[in-house]
Amino acid sequence: MAARIDPNGKLKGRVALVTGASRGIGEAIAVRLAMEGAHVIASARTANEGESSYPGALAAVVARIQAAGGQASYLQADLGRGEDRERLAAEALDRHDRVDILVNNAAALMGGPFAELTEKRLRTIFEINVFAAFDLAHRLAPQMRARRAGAIINISSGASVHPVAPFDPPVGGGVIYSMTKAALERFTTALAQEFYGDNVSVNALSPGFIDTPGNRRAISGDSVPLEGTQPAEIPAEAVYQLVIADPKVFTARLADAKPLLEELGVVPAPLV
Repeated sequence: MAARIDPNGKLKGRVALVTGASRGIGEAIAVRLAMEGAHVIASARTANEGESSYPGALAAVVARIQAAGGQASYLQADLGRGEDRERLAAEALDRHDRVDILVNNAAALMGGPFAELTEKRLRTIFEINVFAAFDLAHRLAPQMRARRAGAIINISSGASVHPVAPFDPPVGGGVIYSMTKAALERFTTALAQEFYGDNVSVNALSPGFIDTPGNRRAISGDSVPLEGTQPAEIPAEAVYQLVIADPKVFTARLADAKPLLEELGVVPAPLV
């Protein structure tokens, strides 16, 4: 099946805000939702190429979607800053009067041995990985609940899963990141429980190992492709499937993208 934008798809008339959407998994999610007719608001720190040491930018993502016939715009924001989060939510609502889908994908991955970690680094990573998701949900959920319709997806990680001894070899460097993703998942299930009567689903999705610019830099170097990865189409499709699922059935899920698609019998759609 050829990739295409369906302006009359299942998300026609709905507005989706996707954070961390300038590249990688966030870009793929933004494109997939736009393919089903949603107007996607892509957000990240990098609006144009050259503003980051990583490749990818919001302007290019929006251009990609619009060139294929989809609807998209962007709002530049640093989710580590409370004032940026406030502005992002307010401007999204000002532009469209609604946000139906919130995908909290933006994340900071800064590790290091425990002895070298600082309080500043702890606060920085929690600010982006946990507080930003909480803040945006807090600002955008009221209008979802008032309409009795909406979906919040928090992008988690396999790092949230507790390791089991013996450890051979011992592995370190992931203390803070793992903490944030565990916190994000517990936030997800608590919020899902509270919103259950409002027809608003809240789910967390672990995307799997994807060859993203961030993962490359952390593991192999910017120009070295990673081995054993999955395509970004898998988490993008999983997000879409969670968005359209019955909120009374698919909520409070801590799902892994590939097993979720296998459970649903769905093959990831190619992206435009």
